[in-house]
Amino acid sequence: MKHSFLMVVAFMTMIVYSASSCDKNDDNSNTENTTPMANGKIKIKVGSQTFTATLLENNSAKAFKEMLPLTINMIELNANEKYYDLPNSLPTNSSNPGTIKNGDLMLYGSKTLVLFYKTFSTSYSYTKLGAVDDVTGLASALGAGNVTVTFEME
Repeated sequence: MKHSFLMVVAFMTMIVYSASSCDKNDDNSNTENTTPMANGKIKIKVGSQTFTATLLENNSAKAFKEMLPLTINMIELNANEKYYDLPNSLPTNSSNPGTIKNGDLMLYGSKTLVLFYKTFSTSYSYTKLGAVDDVTGLASALGAGNVTVTFEME
């Protein structure tokens, strides 16, 4: 009886271990992918200023890239970000980055595009799409209120 019980416990342990090691998401992994996408350079136009950003190699960024060009009215939130609710959901692979960086382009949930213009700590989870290459002047270009932003391929 004792031998049978140990066999069942060993078998259950193997099943749990095997199930937990399976990739639950086809978007590479649950860790943030920092690999730049080939041909992933985009332009972000805010008023008269243009910033270059690099998209990451993940399914979310690929789906976003397919939406370009895109001109949207981004809404101010928390004096550190602009956001826009997309009409359709994108694939997600969210995780908590711990720190949001000035210039991060992320997806909150599956439909909310967020462009951050200040660095700060966060407890929220996002799917990273990419980042602005040189953030010099980004905060002043985005300003304090809502703003029209154009995303397009470089």
